[in-house]
Amino acid sequence: MTIQAHAQAVLDLLDADDVPAALVVYDGVVPSGIDPKTSPYVLVYFATVTPGAAEAPDKVDLTGDSDVVQVDAYCHSVGGSGAAARIVATRVRAALLNVRPTISGRVCFPIRHVDNQPPRRDEDTGSLVVDQVDVYRLLTVPA
Repeated sequence: MTIQAHAQAVLDLLDADDVPAALVVYDGVVPSGIDPKTSPYVLVYFATVTPGAAEAPDKVDLTGDSDVVQVDAYCHSVGGSGAAARIVATRVRAALLNVRPTISGRVCFPIRHVDNQPPRRDEDTGSLVVDQVDVYRLLTVPA
């Protein structure tokens, strides 16, 4: 089991959205020259923790040792307007919410939406770019 396998499971779910125009997904970095005004996208960052008995009492065995993996996917839905960012965020939600991905050797719980931030406007480049952040959580235990 690797953390990368967890991140890849989330990225694969997002990348599977290929309804025209396909959802554009970036893992941690946006290539230079990408213009969100004409090419909206989702930029994903990951944070991983191993919750203990206090945080996940129903998932940790009686010894108190934790094999729980919690991966939070910070999904930045970015577009040239509020509407564009919301469209991307809606597609991200449809791809992730309540889905149980498959990771070898792990039992996956349904992905949950756990947090969000108000959309952020950025006009530093001379035109509007909107970034809407939603956080989705994947929790797994050994199979």
